[in-house]
Amino acid sequence: MTASEPANPWLSWDYVQNNWADISEALGQHVSLTVQAVVIAFAIALPLAMLAHARPRLAGPILGLSGVLYTIPSLALFAILAPFTGIGRTTVLIGLVAYALLVLVRNILVGLQGVDPEIRDAARGLGYGPTRVLLTVELPTALPAIVVGLRLATVTTVALVTIGVVVGFGGLGQLMFRGFNSNYHAEVMTATLLCLAIALVADLLLAVAGRLATPWVRTGSGA
Repeated sequence: MTASEPANPWLSWDYVQNNWADISEALGQHVSLTVQAVVIAFAIALPLAMLAHARPRLAGPILGLSGVLYTIPSLALFAILAPFTGIGRTTVLIGLVAYALLVLVRNILVGLQGVDPEIRDAARGLGYGPTRVLLTVELPTALPAIVVGLRLATVTTVALVTIGVVVGFGGLGQLMFRGFNSNYHAEVMTATLLCLAIALVADLLLAVAGRLATPWVRTGSGA
């Protein structure tokens, strides 16, 4: 061991202090990519799931298409996209959205399909039309399943952002890649711990938001 090596090469506060500019830039990139990807994926998945619910014959093709996108290896997907979208943020974002779609569409659809038929019948008996039943009865009832889907998609996306390093935009994955290449353990471990922290914080925030948005679930479980 040389005098310049840290006492613990895996955890080094000196590394964090000396490289905070790089770390904060990669961290911000990682968080922004995750948030944008999940928001865009949800904006696409919600109407698709609602369409599949309203037209059951379309459920198979919609789930099948999102499933095909999910099974494409990330490196292959980036290679397919790169000639059209270039190297950088756009390519990574499209790939992340594609991978989040299946989880979100499936969970939203499961939530909508799991609504008690008696609740729908009661709403129709009050004169609610199909659109009003969907928006005011089915979607609120399906919220727990939707929140689960958002949590799964978000945690998965946090992990997948790192793979964007292959096209030069991988958030904390950039630090991991650089650390592996230089055998700098502190860089790899710092980026790994920050990824875990992002996933845990995001999951906790969504879990709390889900509980606040569905007070009837807490009341029912406590009964």
